[in-house]
Amino acid sequence: MDTQTGTCRCGAVTLTVTQPPFMTAACHCTGCRKMSSSAFSLTAMVPQDALEVEGETVRGGIGAPPLDHRFCPRCLTWLFTRIEGQEFVNIRPTMFDVPEWSRPYMETMTAEKLPWAQTPAEHAFPGFPDPDAYPALIAGFAARG
Repeated sequence: MDTQTGTCRCGAVTLTVTQPPFMTAACHCTGCRKMSSSAFSLTAMVPQDALEVEGETVRGGIGAPPLDHRFCPRCLTWLFTRIEGQEFVNIRPTMFDVPEWSRPYMETMTAEKLPWAQTPAEHAFPGFPDPDAYPALIAGFAARG
């Protein structure tokens, strides 16, 4: 994969990703819906060392561990989320000009889903997948090409 670069809405923050996502998802939880102002949030998961951030970011969302939501301080675009104890970061894929990164492979928190919300996800979970399910999910995502 070529390095991919994306920006917030105003361009003050640039994100560079040096490895492709190992998973994509849509989250239907109430918190993600409120932060994204949409029916769900979209995520592309990349290793933490594959993300480079240029420009200032500020903490937002719930603003407390274990979630570290980062936003542009100028336009307030939700950029990415780090989860304490995890070796990956959830980037907002719509900031990159790579349409397939926005197609969710799985959807989470469907117990909180709006009744009319639909995604093309191949796997759905009422909460988050059991940690033991991730190796098969990651392998299935990789097999898609």
